[in-house]
Amino acid sequence: MDLNKVQIIWRTTSDIELKTTPSGQSVTSFSVATNRNWTDGSGIKQEQVEYHNVVLWGKLAEIAGQYLGKGRRIYVEGRLQTRNWEAQDGTKRYKTEIVGENMIMLDGNASGESGGASSYNQEASNTTPAVKKTNPKQEEEISIEDIPF
Repeated sequence: MDLNKVQIIWRTTSDIELKTTPSGQSVTSFSVATNRNWTDGSGIKQEQVEYHNVVLWGKLAEIAGQYLGKGRRIYVEGRLQTRNWEAQDGTKRYKTEIVGENMIMLDGNASGESGGASSYNQEASNTTPAVKKTNPKQEEEISIEDIPF
């Protein structure tokens, strides 16, 4: 059995630009950064930044293009995919991306309310996206530092 699954939480670093392929498919691709913080053996706090390429297709791309802006906190679940192509100079190029299949806006829903979350599923892209809005009064906000991994 094989498994190709990625889960990532980050804060957007720029506005998302929605594009359309020649066949009419909506797509957006952007880079995100995640931070890893730890204390080393000598007690000094360390930080490592990783950059990731994310691609969203179809209705998920349209939702991201409409509602995501700089500073929004997002959870994306998807799979890793590596593309390759030949550059103009003849060299072979590679790019590994996270292809998003589910997305949750963690710091508010589409109407701009703060504290809730809106969930979108790529599998429902042929219909209205699945939306789950949580009530901020029923849940405490979880900090990134509270996540045990």
